[in-house]
Amino acid sequence: MIQALPDWPLYGLADDQRPALRALRAAGEPAVMATIVALGGGGPRPVGAQMVFGRDFVSGFLSGGCVEGDVALHAAACLEDGEPLRLVYGEGSPWPDIRLLCGARIEIELQRLLPDDAQVGAVLAAMDARRTAGFTTAGGLSLTYEPVWKLIVLGADPTALAAATLGAQSGFETTLIRPRGPIACPLANVAYRRDEPAQALSAVGLDAWTAVAICGHDMDIDHAALTTALPSDAPYVGLLGARRRLGERLDRLRAAGITESQLQRLRAPIGLDLGGKAPWEIAVAVVGEVIAVRHAGGPVGREAAYLSPVSTDR
Repeated sequence: MIQALPDWPLYGLADDQRPALRALRAAGEPAVMATIVALGGGGPRPVGAQMVFGRDFVSGFLSGGCVEGDVALHAAACLEDGEPLRLVYGEGSPWPDIRLLCGARIEIELQRLLPDDAQVGAVLAAMDARRTAGFTTAGGLSLTYEPVWKLIVLGADPTALAAATLGAQSGFETTLIRPRGPIACPLANVAYRRDEPAQALSAVGLDAWTAVAICGHDMDIDHAALTTALPSDAPYVGLLGARRRLGERLDRLRAAGITESQLQRLRAPIGLDLGGKAPWEIAVAVVGEVIAVRHAGGPVGREAAYLSPVSTDR
C-alpha cells in the first residue's frame, strides 16, 4: 500500500524518473508510473512529466502540490490490481473539489510496470549507453528519453567548486577536473579527475549531451581543454576569464588548428549576464546558460561568443 505523501515534497526534486524505475526494478518491486498526457490552459508541468510510485516510495511531481495526494491514492489501487487509469483534474473532472490554482486542466495516466517490463529495461539500457530511447504508455502516448546531460567543470577556485556543486544539485552528471590536484575531492555527488585536460575530457566523454565549463585560471591548461572541447560534439563550451585577454586566446587557438566555426561555439565570458561576480552568482549564470542551451537546442539569443554584447569580465 502506498503511504501518504510526506509533509515536505523532497520527492519532487527528481525530474528524471529513470533512476526511480531502476531502483524499484533492482528491488524486484512493481512501480506505478503517472504521466501527464494532456494539458489545457497551461500548467506547472509539461505533457510527459512523470511521477513514480512504489510501496513506501515516491519520486517526481505533476502539479506543485495540487493533485499529487489524490494521484497517490489512485496509484495505490493501480499498484494492487494493475488496471491502468486516466485521471482528469480541472474542467470536466469528476472531482470538482480538486482544482489547480493556475486554473489548468490536466489528464494523467497511471500504469503499473512490473520489474521485468521490457520497455523499462530498454530505456535503462539506453540510458547506460547514452542513447535516446522511446517509450509508449498504456494509453498510446509516445515519450522520448534522452541521455542525462553531463557537466564537466575544469578548475579549482571557488567559482569552479560552486559551478560543479550547483550542477550536481541541478541533476547534471557532474565531473570536476583539476589536473595534478589533491587526491580527494570534497564535493558531494561530483566525480573527480586529476589527469591532464585532454585525457580527462576524453575519458569522461564529449557527446551531444555534454557541457564543458572551463574555469582553470591557467592559460596553458585552459588552452589544452579548449583544443579538445571545441572540435567535439559538446553543444556547450564556456570559458571563464577577462574579455581583454580573449583575443590572444583566440589567436592561439587558431594557431593550434581550431577553425572559425569551432571558435563561434565558444561562450566567453562564460554564463548569462546576471551582473554578479561572486562564486555562487557566476555558478548560477553558468548553469542557467547550460540549461537554456539544453532546452533551446542551440544558442540562446547570443551572437558568436567572442562578439557577444555581454560586458561582464568573467
